[in-house]
Amino acid sequence: MRVNLIKVGNSRGIIIPAPLLASCELGDTVDLQIDGKKLVIEAIRQPREGWFEAYDAAADASLLEAIPMDEGDEEWTW
Repeated sequence: MRVNLIKVGNSRGIIIPAPLLASCELGDTVDLQIDGKKLVIEAIRQPREGWFEAYDAAADASLLEAIPMDEGDEEWTW
C-alpha cells in the first residue's frame, strides 16, 4: 500500500488506515525501529506477556525428580 508522507512541523508522518491498526493491534503508543533500510512499527507488548501460557509444569516436575531426597528424619543442627 502506498501512502504519502505528510509534513508535520519539521518532521513527516503517515496516516495508517483503521483496518491496518486493528489487524496489527496497534494502540496509542508503538515501538519504532530501523531494520536496515526498513522502518518497523510494532505494537508495544507488556513485559512477560504470554509467559504463563508457555509454562510447562511437566518440564519442572521432571527437574524436581532429579533432586535426591533427604535420608533420615533427624532434625538439622544449626
